[in-house]
Amino acid sequence: MKIIDAKTGSRLNAEGKAIIKKLKEDDPLQRDVYKGDELGENSPMDPPDAYDEDATNVDGIKYEDLTTSLKDMIDEHNELTAHAEKFEKALGDFHESSYHFTQEINDRFNEFFKYFDNHILPHNRKEERHLFPILHKKLIESGEHSPNKEKETAVDLMEDDHVKFIQLASLTFNLLGLASRLPDNHSRAITFDLAYHNGKELIELLRLHIFREDNTIFPLTQKLLSEEELKILNKEIHSFNE
Repeated sequence: MKIIDAKTGSRLNAEGKAIIKKLKEDDPLQRDVYKGDELGENSPMDPPDAYDEDATNVDGIKYEDLTTSLKDMIDEHNELTAHAEKFEKALGDFHESSYHFTQEINDRFNEFFKYFDNHILPHNRKEERHLFPILHKKLIESGEHSPNKEKETAVDLMEDDHVKFIQLASLTFNLLGLASRLPDNHSRAITFDLAYHNGKELIELLRLHIFREDNTIFPLTQKLLSEEELKILNKEIHSFNE
């Protein structure tokens, strides 16, 4: 499965549809996104079509075939998903209650944002420091890159996602805090609604990002790196975790 179309340079979703908007064009506060023939829904990521395990299969490589460090990162993804689902449930409860805070909702929000700072951000730094550089190099060597001078690969999309995580998490957290201090009920409701939608967008992006890494990025790493390079990766990831 290719995330970057080597002929056109377009970033692709799991079914090969072009992802039209790049990071610099994405504004989490802007709810109207580009609509084109390539996209059936009003979403730049087209998530409903992206979760296709057959389309993302890389030579049948499964979890048990991966090296230790890649398995560890999938295990971390599973833990992350559990926290994200709790946060998503809290967002839904908050929305259905017309944005009324309860102690349970407040605790779930605090738990997620602490987890984001203490676990999600370090996990992303680990990928950026040790996994992405070597994989980006291997993808270019194997011809899996865009034809432009920058030679974009699937790694560029993953790194863009990491930046978007920070943007959306910061927006959601700050908007929740801002809304709580607004004296006007109408303005408070609008701001809470904006926080809710940014939080939902963050969860969906996390879910899609994890799916792509688990089913495409990590298997590609296993396929393209030599045994010696995988041993080095294992050592670096293990050292980072200590």
